[in-house]
Amino acid sequence: MVYDLQGLGLTTDEIVQHMDVKASSVERYLRIATQKVLPKILIYDVETSPMEVLVWGLYKQRIPIDNIVKEWAILSWAAKWLNNPNVMSAVVTPKQATDRKDKDVVEKLWSLFEEADVVVAHNALKFDNRKMNARWKVNGLMPCSPFQTIDTLKVAQKSFAFSSHKLNYLTDLLVGNQKIKTEYGLWKRCINGEQESLDEMLRYNKQDVLILEDLYFELRPWIKSHPNIGLYLDGTGEVCANCGSSLLDWDIKPYYTSVGRFKAYRCKSCCAIGRSRYSDLSQEERKNLLVGTAR
Repeated sequence: MVYDLQGLGLTTDEIVQHMDVKASSVERYLRIATQKVLPKILIYDVETSPMEVLVWGLYKQRIPIDNIVKEWAILSWAAKWLNNPNVMSAVVTPKQATDRKDKDVVEKLWSLFEEADVVVAHNALKFDNRKMNARWKVNGLMPCSPFQTIDTLKVAQKSFAFSSHKLNYLTDLLVGNQKIKTEYGLWKRCINGEQESLDEMLRYNKQDVLILEDLYFELRPWIKSHPNIGLYLDGTGEVCANCGSSLLDWDIKPYYTSVGRFKAYRCKSCCAIGRSRYSDLSQEERKNLLVGTAR
């Protein structure tokens, strides 16, 4: 229906009014109809087992590496491609959990990273990405092909003064959805090889990925360093750098730098603000432009 209306010469805005749907929905339908291929964005989350160590006390202990009884490892992971309802996942077996053997599950996630153009995780830069790199290296895997990372924790910390930047707090506040409630005992039961607990861990892991995708959509307009989606699209004209939509409102204030003025837009699909690459100053305006001293 949407594609038919476009074939009649209706603009996207006219289709929105005619069908009484959101602009983002029209854009999604048109993208599918015209086979507009967006970059592959992977939403993912991992769960790790705790280390087992020998200690002499509970407070102010510096634990030597010789005191490590069992190393940490990956218990499970869950992931989904952006806008795809299918949640992929893997979890270790009871024996693998007790032996800290995770090669089978980490190889599967490595394969997804090989496909991904962008990965999204909450605390990706300090935790998820580095944890996966460690286990990939231990299990003899090569570095993944190039990808870009969006860390929703860093985005929240940089742009907002929320009372907390934890995933559960943010998703409850912004999208009305929460993590599955668990307690530390679940991790203890998992490393003891209880299949029922491992299954519960995987359900918990999958829910984290679902609410993380919701959080990403909420934060996306605010991500000023978002990977430029337009770089991945060929011959599609001007598109939003954050989401790839061609529904752009150029009727907003210009974007100014110390030496340039640029046309700015607000995306009608994701609401992100962007600008043109080139200044619209005339040659004469650039010639007459003065700048302040550096110091």
